[in-house]
Amino acid sequence: MKSSPQKLIIASRESALAMWQAKHIQARLQTLYPQCNVQILGMTTTGDQILDSPLARIGGKGLFVKELETALADGSADLAVHSMKDVPMNLPEGFALVATGEREDPRDAFVSNQFNALEELPDGSIVGTSSLRRQSQIQARFPHLKIESLRGNVQTRLRKLDEGQYAAIILAAAGLIRLELGHRIRGFIAPTDSIPAVGQGALGIEINAN
Repeated sequence: MKSSPQKLIIASRESALAMWQAKHIQARLQTLYPQCNVQILGMTTTGDQILDSPLARIGGKGLFVKELETALADGSADLAVHSMKDVPMNLPEGFALVATGEREDPRDAFVSNQFNALEELPDGSIVGTSSLRRQSQIQARFPHLKIESLRGNVQTRLRKLDEGQYAAIILAAAGLIRLELGHRIRGFIAPTDSIPAVGQGALGIEINAN
């Protein structure tokens, strides 16, 4: 690593969930290496900035890691913390995933103020999710529902639900649990209805391997 062994810098997105994840890894590192000064470098990624288009249309999950990898490449950071579900299958040359944390609940969560499950939603109900994977699977299983794109951080998505823009929204259970918002979960999506993303609920640590 380019920094001295006495100091490590973690690159992270600046959302509340991303910062929770970075602070979690920071605490683990400081416990393992108490002599090391572990700092967090908050960054805004392209995926965080473009919120008016479905993620699949503007470049996919890699938009959440590109700027963090730039910080690794130029030495601004020593490691980056990601939600594993946001990490592309193939990393750019010169980068490596070197560790994954203990996995939180990998399931998708059903969140609604009026209903307890997808099966309860009336015809034409609007369900929000940012994931093309979820959209495709839920639409195939529940063709009477209207599945719409929902972008933004966890708090923004919950606010849109509370404003009545959606009858229900689908989020990763792990994010809600980590932000102490597990009470918003009305139920979990059965894998037979929507298979969770690869790595969902796990944290990954990426470094510049050069």
